[in-house]
Amino acid sequence: ATVQVTPRNTATELVRQLVIPVDRERKRELLSTLVRSGRIDQALVFMRTKHGASRLADQLVRDGIAAAPIHGNRSQAQRVRALTDFKAGRVAVLVATDLAARGIDIESLPHVVNFELPMVAEDYVHRIGRTGRAGVDGDAISFVCVDERGLLRDIERLLRRPIPTEVVPGFEPDPTIRPEAIGRRVERGRPMPGRGRPMPGQAAPHHRTPGRVAPGHGVARHDASRRPPTIQRHPSHRGQPQRPGTGIGIGRQPIALPGERLSRAAAAATGSRPG
Repeated sequence: ATVQVTPRNTATELVRQLVIPVDRERKRELLSTLVRSGRIDQALVFMRTKHGASRLADQLVRDGIAAAPIHGNRSQAQRVRALTDFKAGRVAVLVATDLAARGIDIESLPHVVNFELPMVAEDYVHRIGRTGRAGVDGDAISFVCVDERGLLRDIERLLRRPIPTEVVPGFEPDPTIRPEAIGRRVERGRPMPGRGRPMPGQAAPHHRTPGRVAPGHGVARHDASRRPPTIQRHPSHRGQPQRPGTGIGIGRQPIALPGERLSRAAAAATGSRPG
């Protein structure tokens, strides 16, 4: 008797893996070109977000390609219908999130396309495992832009080997495009929820509560639209009225806001002359 077990996080040898470098804004155009040319006839395409999957499916339909999304925001009936149409050949491209990376068995699936690389390298192995099953080989194609080079290195480190690369004529990457942090790009005028790490040289975003002074960051900027800051009186002038706009007490030293003057009482406490 012989028992053979594939090691964990190991891609099957039946899957031919390929990386195609392409600019982030030309990925959809590249996918449409490969489908129209017949190089990709039927594919399970992976995105990182549900919104991105629905939007890409709509764009492909406008390009004249039969496509359908499948993700967590779709009802069970919609997911079953999309998967049934895909298996029957009525849909050429099924755009999915990692929801479909596990537990979906599509017989003789010829192509898996990583439109966006996953944030976790192990998810790449699960994605491409949808093809190359039951003794039938398949292709796993990954579109990699300049933002995803670090994710590609993590995947190759997991696989312990580099993935072959092919540049498609007409889609050569622009070397002048600078990388952006994944998940921090502005889409339709609104920032996308960020899950990616800051790019090298980019400071991490600092979240500060409006109206408060963060330790070590000095005085919060005055904004007339926000609630006016609480006025603290100097200990030596307790019991004396203090008009609004004469400064904020930080510790034991009253400080004037921009454009304001210190009151005589506050000036006396600081030893300075009133402005």
